[in-house]
Amino acid sequence: MKQTIKTTGAPAPIGPYQQAILTNGMLFVSGQIPLDPLTGDLVMTDISAQTTQVMDNLGEVLKAAGMDFSNVVKTSIFITDMNDFAAINEVYGTYFPTNDNEPARECVQVAALPKAVNVEISAIAVAHRS
Repeated sequence: MKQTIKTTGAPAPIGPYQQAILTNGMLFVSGQIPLDPLTGDLVMTDISAQTTQVMDNLGEVLKAAGMDFSNVVKTSIFITDMNDFAAINEVYGTYFPTNDNEPARECVQVAALPKAVNVEISAIAVAHRS
């Protein structure tokens, strides 16, 4: 059985997918881009602001599922320029403030992302961490 997770606190999907799916205590959060859900505008100032918006969007989807960043066990980061890695990593790390709370992850450079953004992050979370 799977449950669709939807929230107005994060951008609505821009294609045929859901913000997240909850199944068997696992939450699969679709990739989030730096789209402000209140205005519908892309945050394209600097990579730090973009990453903050992405992580805030992820947080809202987690919240809609009754979870938070402590439930995240895996993230995937997609960026268009590996030179932005340090700035992205600095912002990303603030959402996982303790060493034992950091999830597994990968970060890959891609040729392009939806709406020509520079960063997209998806996540997998579990209802109860052991």
